[in-house]
Amino acid sequence: MRRAPSARARSRTAAPPRTGVLRSHETDLSKHQIMQKISKRNSNSPFTGKELNSVCPDKKKKEKKDNFVEILPPEITFKIFSQLDIQSLCRAATTCKSWNQTIKNCDYLWKHHCLTVRAICQKEIDGDRGNGYSWRVTLLRNYWKSKVKHEWLSGRYSNICSPISLPEKNMCPMDADTWGEILEAELER
Repeated sequence: MRRAPSARARSRTAAPPRTGVLRSHETDLSKHQIMQKISKRNSNSPFTGKELNSVCPDKKKKEKKDNFVEILPPEITFKIFSQLDIQSLCRAATTCKSWNQTIKNCDYLWKHHCLTVRAICQKEIDGDRGNGYSWRVTLLRNYWKSKVKHEWLSGRYSNICSPISLPEKNMCPMDADTWGEILEAELER
């Protein structure tokens, strides 16, 4: 029968206890050595990076298949985009380059939204259109102003106690005629 070594003998032969940091460093070092071996082994591989990267064109083809803007006829694509509200249309324009170009270059998509804004900012919309701006640019120039003006005209800011209670991000420059409209609406309340 064999005896287990005494505690004294074990302490002489056993490695010193390792701290978590030292053990982690040794693990990282061994991982690094393994990666170097794999790298050397792969450098002897008959495949070059060119063959390995040739998989990418197939992936791009699949992505193009999934992009309905490039597959469907333009009329159908425009019909789909025309169903979006203004925020969704702007988000769709940031999806990818082909969507951005399609949305940006189709003035028809912006016309409906611009006419909705015209209900509040008629003078501004008519002025911009008269100056030759596209529906898209006209909408971008007047959308935020229409939101602020609508808030004022609907009485959201009727009982403001001090300028501090006005929301800072909801303000924009407006001309004297616009302020006149707002004042008239306030006097009628």
